[in-house]
Amino acid sequence: MIAEASANLAIELNGVTRRFGKATAVDDLTLRIPQGHTFGLIGPNGAGKSTTIKLLMGILRPQVGYVRILGIDVFAEPSRMKKRVGYVPEVPQMYRWMRVGELIGFCRAFYPTWNDDECARLLDLFALDTGKKVRHLSKGMAAKLSLVLALAHDPEVLILDEPTSGLDPLVREEFLDGVLGAVCKHQRTVLFSSHALEDVHRLADTVGLLYEGRLLLHRGVEELLTSARRIRAVLRDGCLPRYEPPGLVWQHIERREWMLTVSEFTPDLLQTLRKENDLEHLEVMGLNLEELFKDFVKGRKKTT
Repeated sequence: MIAEASANLAIELNGVTRRFGKATAVDDLTLRIPQGHTFGLIGPNGAGKSTTIKLLMGILRPQVGYVRILGIDVFAEPSRMKKRVGYVPEVPQMYRWMRVGELIGFCRAFYPTWNDDECARLLDLFALDTGKKVRHLSKGMAAKLSLVLALAHDPEVLILDEPTSGLDPLVREEFLDGVLGAVCKHQRTVLFSSHALEDVHRLADTVGLLYEGRLLLHRGVEELLTSARRIRAVLRDGCLPRYEPPGLVWQHIERREWMLTVSEFTPDLLQTLRKENDLEHLEVMGLNLEELFKDFVKGRKKTT
């Protein structure tokens, strides 16, 4: 059964730890992403997102644990893995002295699965001039070219590290449309990190939150947003909460106002809060992904 389950995984990190001197960037990280899913990796600066992606791409080695993509050990068979994976780093790594067409020809030679028709389609979609030198491309155009190179060999897995960072809204929209088109057309597995939570909500069907190298949650985006709620309660004079609900993500008390966010809201929870606490008022509010992300991080900071 274990071998069968692993066979259906596109991405697998098991007990992975990566340290830099005394600092731990990734701490006992276990993450499994089934084939065909789009996974958004979120977290504050320094959470370990880029380190995780570099471990997946074999750029960094873990001190503990193993990393597999499509069942392939990333460090035992790096060439075999990379032929099946498309990668867009945060800063595009390309020969800047080449022309766009020359760079495409250079990369094409490394991939037996290179799809000329798909490459031409993407160049047209992004209005990339094959005669232009890479060093003369704007940041947005360079990001689009990086995506073309990542997709043109028909990879089964696409890994993106902060791909829209610093792009203007129009270019960002065009880039995301290119990713969405690639996902819908080929049912690829996608892992991408991003600080833009609206991008995560738009692209991802599952999301993981990293904090100080640890995975705090891994759930479906819509499931998470449906089950999480913020509750505003007004305490009676002189009273403090006596009962904290299960799944408490974050709470804050200011005078008589008690604000709390829970990850597993049910109507019964309100009855229990009223019964166990001295309250004058209670109301429930929905949360978007950005608000929920902030509450998870604020709640974690208070406990560490």
